[in-house]
Amino acid sequence: MTLTATHELAIDIGGMPILVRTDSAEFAALLEDRYGSFIHAPSSGRIFTLDIDLIPPRTIVEDEDVSVRLESGRWIMTRGDFRAEFDPRTGHGWVRQSPNPYSIDGVLRILHSLFLAREGGFLVHAASAVRNGRAFLFAGVSGAGKTTLSRLAPPDAEVLTDEISYVRPSESGYVAFGTPFAGELARIGANLRAPLAALYLLVQGPENRIEPVDPAEAARAVLRNILFFAHDEELVGEVFKSVFDFVARVPVKRLIFTPDARVWELIV
Repeated sequence: MTLTATHELAIDIGGMPILVRTDSAEFAALLEDRYGSFIHAPSSGRIFTLDIDLIPPRTIVEDEDVSVRLESGRWIMTRGDFRAEFDPRTGHGWVRQSPNPYSIDGVLRILHSLFLAREGGFLVHAASAVRNGRAFLFAGVSGAGKTTLSRLAPPDAEVLTDEISYVRPSESGYVAFGTPFAGELARIGANLRAPLAALYLLVQGPENRIEPVDPAEAARAVLRNILFFAHDEELVGEVFKSVFDFVARVPVKRLIFTPDARVWELIV
């Protein structure tokens, strides 16, 4: 698909900018409002591109599940509200969607999960925050307390996300990045990065305490919270290897907590 784009915005998440191109000024303004500090000026460095083809909402099938598959070297991504293709060899793709930010949000999550799988990183259902120059992840399913902990964060902590954390390996360990993917907090995270100090598995209880977690349990828990959409045996294998490397290099502990701000006294 080719598009004569008059508006270009680089959405930079995790140090991997994606240049979104559209011929709609209204949609471009909507993206600027949605992604805030994650919008950067287009650069001449490494960048991926997505052309957006807007279609009427009446053509959308809302209850269609997400599907991600590799065909002839191109990723085909579909859901009820979008259809997209991306060629990893050229770094270029397109999205056909209605004019709302939720569809492009879904495409960006899928693409970043694919990019990260090749690099040893991943997206994970976890809140995250930076305190004293170090990042902390708080993983759990819906209702585990990710948003609660984010709301309770003290003034000296910067919330990176209350819903989906972005993790990449580095020479010395792992780095967590802020994301615009918000949960119940309904606001994008801080566009920051910091070395990852620990991941906490959330359990609500009668008191605040931290318990050790053995490596096998830690790996299972992280895998349960990974976001990965593609039916691709090779990349699934890469994600498994990344998780086992992660739990070998990053402390994983269980954080039992009550919903008050004193829990943050344990997170230093």
